[in-house]
Amino acid sequence: MNIQFKKGVLEICVLVLATSGDRYGYELAVKISEKFEVAVGSVYPLLNRLTQEGYFSTYLKESPEGPPRKYYQLTPEGWRHMRALLAQWTDFTRAVNEIIEEGLKP
Repeated sequence: MNIQFKKGVLEICVLVLATSGDRYGYELAVKISEKFEVAVGSVYPLLNRLTQEGYFSTYLKESPEGPPRKYYQLTPEGWRHMRALLAQWTDFTRAVNEIIEEGLKP
């Protein structure tokens, strides 16, 4: 898959997956990788940026499988940001699909 496509949707995917509950970084990367390949290392800088921008809060929780895990929880601002991105995504994909359909007409 085109790397620019992935970069464009990774933020939306991370935010949407966090709506179902608190998540840790590796868990998010694995979940996204079930749909399209993503490097685990590409998720952490995004999570750090989204946290610095106030869209996530974090906390540590003990793990039975090793060191404590850092969990990410959507803040109210994160929810608003996610909804705004989804609205933009819907408009964007609709427009792109229309262009594709028009361009492929015989």
